[in-house]
Formats: sequence, C-alpha cells, structure tokens
Amino acid sequence: MTARDQIETLRTRMGQSIIGQRRVIDRLVIGLLANGNLLIEGMPGLAKTRAVKAMAGGLEAKFGRIQFTPDLLPSDVTGTEVYHQTDTGAEFRFEPGPIFANIVLADEINRAPAKVQAALLEAMEERQVTVAGTTHRMEPLFIVMATQNPVEQEGTYPLPEAQMDRFLMHVQVDYPTPEEEAQVIALVRGEDAGSAPDPAAPLPQQTVFDARAEIGAIHVSEAMARYMADLVTATRTPAALDADLARWIDLGASPRASLALDKCGRAHAWLEGREYLDPTDIQAVAPDVFRHRLTLSFEAQGEGIVPDTVTARLLDLVALP
Repeated sequence: MTARDQIETLRTRMGQSIIGQRRVIDRLVIGLLANGNLLIEGMPGLAKTRAVKAMAGGLEAKFGRIQFTPDLLPSDVTGTEVYHQTDTGAEFRFEPGPIFANIVLADEINRAPAKVQAALLEAMEERQVTVAGTTHRMEPLFIVMATQNPVEQEGTYPLPEAQMDRFLMHVQVDYPTPEEEAQVIALVRGEDAGSAPDPAAPLPQQTVFDARAEIGAIHVSEAMARYMADLVTATRTPAALDADLARWIDLGASPRASLALDKCGRAHAWLEGREYLDPTDIQAVAPDVFRHRLTLSFEAQGEGIVPDTVTARLLDLVALP
C-alpha cells in the first residue's frame, strides 16, 4: 500500500469510531501530516477526546493525555528531577512527564494557569523541554492536540495570543444531525455490549513520515504563494478591500498564518490526490487557519460577526493573482 492508501485507511478507521464528524477527522489528519499542533473547540460530549484517541489508536504511537486543572503544575506536564538513593550514592534522575509522547491530548487547556500553559510552549514550538538546565528532545513524531470549551469561562485562563498563534489550526466541532446522533447511540450501545469489531493493526509511524515527504514535494506555483500572502496581508490592511472588513478587524494575522496556509494547503492537496497546490486547497483550510488569528473589534462582536464570517468575506474579495 502507498502512503496515501494507508492514511486513507486511518481516516476510514477514525470515521467508524467518530460518527458525523468527517470534517473534524480530515482536519486532525491534516494537522498530523503538516506536523502542527491543533486547538479543538466544541461543546462537551462532541467526541473531541474520542477523535484524538481514535487517531492515536490507529497508529503505532504513544498516546499521552493531560487533564488540565487550576492546580496543575508545570512539572506535572514536563516531568521533573527526582532524587534517588542507590547503593553507590545519591543522584537525581529525570522522570519524563506525559508531554513525552507521540500524540498528546491537552484536555481543557484553558483550565490551567499561565505557568502551565507556558510550560507547553517550548514543547509545542521547539519540540524540546528544558528541566534543571538540561534539554530533553521530543520524539520525531510529536503533536499536541488541545481541547477547550467555548462557553464555560468560570475558572478558566484564556490562552494568550502568543500561544494561540502557535496552533497550526483552530478546529471547531459542531453538533451532529439527528440521523448521525442515532448512529452514535447504536455505536456506543454496541461497544457497551462488547460487540465492537476487533481493532485492526495500527499503522507504522513511518507511514506519516513517508506522507510528509510526499507532501513536501507538492508543487506550489508563484501565483499560489502570492495568493496566500495576499490573503494574510488583507487581514492587516482590510480598509484597502472593504469598509466592513475595516470595521470588523482590529488585528490581522501574523506570518505564521501564511506558513500554515502553505502547510495545510499542501496536505489537503495530497489527500485529494493532486501533486500541486490549487486555490481550492487554500480556501478549504483558510477558516481553520484564520479562526484564532484574527482579533475582531468590539463593534464586530456586538453585531455577531465571527472570524469565519470575516474569512468568507476575505475569500470573496481577494483576487487570484
């Protein structure tokens, strides 16, 4: 099987466990292939955690889950030096924390204070952790998928813009349709009765690395690179395009948005079976890339404008070069 066939098998397996969330599954897979961290937002009970666990279960990967709470300490995430008494003397040994895994689920990340969120920053950006002056590298396959609740604010610590920008995409999980919810009921009832099928053999990690190598070879024309740059630039100079955009946007996207459009767009093109980046690939991932990078004005929030509305207007107004 080719790398694309194997990744398609992973998507299919995830779809058997996560009913009615095909778009979310696709975004998780794109994040995995683009080697980026994801922020997954949705109401409780929408299978955010289950989706991440389903992806980890389909790969030969170590899965780590961190339940973020207000009393969590940075060492609870990164690990710490532990004193050991031996026959030959005493020594400090590093005991790795749950961040040392291939796929890390940071559950309800906004419930932890700023110190803990900061401890996650180095691992997410630098792929390493420094404890007691010693740097410990993460595994080659390493991705953080964080979840948060969009409505409950009591006892939470909103993520600062610097950390939000480090997430490759901000994925929203919506409610299933009544038909899909009926299928969910049947699925869970079968699992409770022990009638779930035996899990298939997980895919090797090399599949992901092979897929990333092929994605790296996706052709990106100068016109497509300029289109991505024009989209991001438009968020910083909205008045040049539209009066409403100028009223809605307080702060535009950083250069990380351009890089995210390129990485996610190429991964999307690869999943579609193309060897080149197409405008439809960029437009497909743009809402997830811009959702957490646009700071809207109070006026826009008062009018009920959301980042997806702004992104849709940008895609309508920014012309292909």
